[in-house]
Amino acid sequence: MKKRGHITHPGNIIRYIPLLGLLAGFSSCEHKELCYNHDEHSPKSQVLVKAAYEKEWQYNYEGGTDWKTFPTWQETFGMAYDALRPVTPEGLRVQVYNADGSNNIVNLAPEGGIVPMSEGEHSLLFYNNDTEFIVFDNLQTSASARATTRTRSRSSYIGNSYMQSRAENTVNPPDMLYGYYIDSYIARRTVEPEEIPVTMHPLVFTYLIRYEFSAGLQYVVLARGALAGMAESVYLTTGRTSENDVTVLFDCDMEAFGPQAVVKSFGIPDFPNEQYTRMERRYALNLEVRMKNGNIKSFDFDVTDQVKAQPRGGVIVVRDFGITDEEGQEGGSGFDVEVNDWGEFEDIELPL
Repeated sequence: MKKRGHITHPGNIIRYIPLLGLLAGFSSCEHKELCYNHDEHSPKSQVLVKAAYEKEWQYNYEGGTDWKTFPTWQETFGMAYDALRPVTPEGLRVQVYNADGSNNIVNLAPEGGIVPMSEGEHSLLFYNNDTEFIVFDNLQTSASARATTRTRSRSSYIGNSYMQSRAENTVNPPDMLYGYYIDSYIARRTVEPEEIPVTMHPLVFTYLIRYEFSAGLQYVVLARGALAGMAESVYLTTGRTSENDVTVLFDCDMEAFGPQAVVKSFGIPDFPNEQYTRMERRYALNLEVRMKNGNIKSFDFDVTDQVKAQPRGGVIVVRDFGITDEEGQEGGSGFDVEVNDWGEFEDIELPL
């Protein structure tokens, strides 16, 4: 008896060929070395940013007092020097500038994290992203990127008599701002992220301002101040401040000696500048007090020497001034002054 042979229909062969090709594709992908060269499987270029923060509230310069080692700091100012140090911010932003002129933003935890980027050369700008009053401007290019702060008006402030011009813009104190810049970084494709240590330096500094009354403090219930001649903005890549100056408005707390304020600022204009000590810039301080009788009195002080010696934070003290009994008692002492009677500041955002 003849055995019957099985004949495969030609149409079935055609149907099997695509299936065999698909199976071959699956089997090849089991070997990573074969698929590793495919673009869709290639590792992306990325770096691991590890950020640390230089928590300095002021820098010492020639001619200024070394407040960090001031022997009687605690007794003189009633607080620890370290109490004025800025804290770690809530977030870190990385502005990645690409060789083709484009840029992109990556937000990280304050201690850092992974930043993906394309292969090739980049510039990297780092700054904290948790500010309220800071306004970032011209971030399209790293060279022009800068930070300024929002305008703030006060109807009763008409400028300082010690300043050459009373037409300075008035602004809010800036928030704490840190920055760091890498001009050139070559990103390469690697299996493991390359680690980049980043030290975030302060771009905003603190002035401890004390108004030490010689008489009449008992008549004062509210106080606020203004520091004129300070830098309008700071360039994020260099830390240099702009040439334009502004007046920083701030509120005060009442202490046993008089009003006191902790005021943040970008520092003095056009700094660092090797020739800045030769410039004829002036710096002035104002104090406006509300008395128990409801009257307002204003004082102006020339603090050029103090600020000039402390271009990036420090201590400013003015003294030997006060209110006479006639001024304090004028109109009677039965007027109950409240904060609402003081008048509100009007905040006006700067155009972006």
